[in-house]
Amino acid sequence: MASIFTQIINGEIPSYKVYETEKFIATLDVNPNTKGHTLCIPKEESNKIFEMESKDYLDLMQFTYQVAQAIGKTIPCERVGMAVVGLEVPHVHVHLIPINEMHEMTFQTKTEVSPEEMQKIAQAIHENIE
Repeated sequence: MASIFTQIINGEIPSYKVYETEKFIATLDVNPNTKGHTLCIPKEESNKIFEMESKDYLDLMQFTYQVAQAIGKTIPCERVGMAVVGLEVPHVHVHLIPINEMHEMTFQTKTEVSPEEMQKIAQAIHENIE
């Protein structure tokens, strides 16, 4: 069965898309640690990041860099944190989380964001992609 991320990529599940290329998609996390918490996802399913082909991994990091730069321009924060965990969904994804304090990277505290605000945040980040 296709992962939840493949279903998002295929348009079978709605998402708050931030940015998309031929190989990758960035979408807001629907259960965010902080406002602007974004997932960068390869369109090709792969379970483990370090099992990706080297070029695909480097391309993902370049895509992630672009998105992180836009998040930093959009969301007031001390920095944009990055995490790759991968236990919750067997499809590679990089978390980009605007943070001001370390606890915001722990995945223990979540922030409620209305659908309207999620849409505004996604659009604002998209507008800052270079």
